[in-house]
Amino acid sequence: MNATNANLARASTGLLKQAAESIAHVILGKDEQIRLALTCLVAQGHLLIEDTPGVGKTTLAHTIAQVMGLDFQRIQFTSDLLPADILGAAIYNREQAAFEFHKGPVFANFILADEVNRATPKTQSALLEAMEEKQVTVEGETRALPQPFFVIATQNPVHQLGTYPLPESQLDRFLMRIHLGYPDKKAERELLQGEDRRNLISSITPVLNGGKLLTIQKQVAKIHVAEPLLDYVQAVLEFTRSSPMFDSGLSPRGGLALLNAARALALIEGQDFVLPEHIKTVMASVVNHRLEVSSDELAEQGKTAASYISESVPIP
Repeated sequence: MNATNANLARASTGLLKQAAESIAHVILGKDEQIRLALTCLVAQGHLLIEDTPGVGKTTLAHTIAQVMGLDFQRIQFTSDLLPADILGAAIYNREQAAFEFHKGPVFANFILADEVNRATPKTQSALLEAMEEKQVTVEGETRALPQPFFVIATQNPVHQLGTYPLPESQLDRFLMRIHLGYPDKKAERELLQGEDRRNLISSITPVLNGGKLLTIQKQVAKIHVAEPLLDYVQAVLEFTRSSPMFDSGLSPRGGLALLNAARALALIEGQDFVLPEHIKTVMASVVNHRLEVSSDELAEQGKTAASYISESVPIP
């Protein structure tokens, strides 16, 4: 990495550290989840947050959008939500005797798809093109989405009433999936004694803006990955495809997701190359939602797909 790129990387790391600290003032006791969420954003991915209601999923999304200084839209997914409610629709203008396209809420930098699995599969699929290609096609015309474009979706546990499980194609569009979980005792006491965390969001001064974020995202591709780590990622892909524990293995997109997330985390931590620890840190959030375990054996042993891979494939 030349001197110019090194200076940009250092500046990016400083801004991201400042952003993480600002978010942590609102989201208490969740430093690791904040770091992973920022990793996903910097890697130009999309984030799925799965947890029970009331643990701060929506608040985290609002806070990240405020800190990043991005145009924000929240879409509440319900069983009667239609694709046009997300993408927009062409409406006839009598005065001009022509149809005019009215943009939907998806035309924003930062989308919160709240309780995404409460909508029907048809409505869920309205996000597929937007998340993968950063464009939408409505009535035969393709329209580009504003850049940067980032989706955070929250998902309730599938055993709750009124939920539709996300199909594999939808899950694969999310670079990472995280769980917030309940706060520890110290953080929960501060929550109980303090002001409503949502009231604090509007008082946060944005650390970044869309232009600065795009510059940071471009730095990720410059982070070096050594040949032994590429060998390791390929070994992981091959293991998931051959292991009887999984119905199907990771796709090439899954391997790219693992590398991109590790590069983004390295940038956040001020490194210009990926370390084995970076891959280990992002492994669970990148692969667990992409792999369907075919046996109850792992669950009985208290293992996830990621922990099983880590035990079975030695990392350099």
